Amino acid sequence: MLEFLSKGGILVIPILFCSVLVLAIFCERIIQYAINRSRGKDIEHKVATLVAQGDIQGALRLSQQNNSPMGRVLAKAIGAKDLKTRMLESVIANAVENEVRALSAYLQTLATIGNIAPLLGLLGTIIGMIKAFMVIQQMGGKVNAAVLAGGIWEAMLTTALGLAVALPTMVAHSYLIAKVDTYEARLQDGCVAFLKVVAKRPL
Repeated sequence: MLEFLSKGGILVIPILFCSVLVLAIFCERIIQYAINRSRGKDIEHKVATLVAQGDIQGALRLSQQNNSPMGRVLAKAIGAKDLKTRMLESVIANAVENEVRALSAYLQTLATIGNIAPLLGLLGTIIGMIKAFMVIQQMGGKVNAAVLAGGIWEAMLTTALGLAVALPTMVAHSYLIAKVDTYEARLQDGCVAFLKVVAKRPL
């Protein structure tokens, strides 16, 4: 297999490196999202219940100990509970934005790899074709068709590899973006539930 891939030229190496990087990022993000979901399960409802009962310190302690995006957002919201409504909403919006930015870590890297992988493959193919035509020129145009075909398929190999990396990368990127969007919606729902409790009960 390695001997086959080596025929694609030097640009096979960065393409393969991109594939390993994509796999590492995807696995890390999936594991991180699973941990966040497990830690933050129902935390917004528990905190809202404590706030409604007047146990502000208990709600703050629970949020801080939770160590999930939802817990951190609620902890900041509770800390700003004495501010005016507009300022409180600004604090919450900023906290949500920061958590979404953290959840989106490395996703831009996936998008970049998805864009450059086929370009690396195309560059490898062009370099291979240039070499093939240089050989034809050196041989005075008298080239065996089998030799020419062999040079061409070797040149095309990098394009195939680039596309083979880019396609699953773009799918993985779209999937992770959807996961982030889902979690962002949950963060916003949790904040709305908190604001409703604050509006009903003077703190």
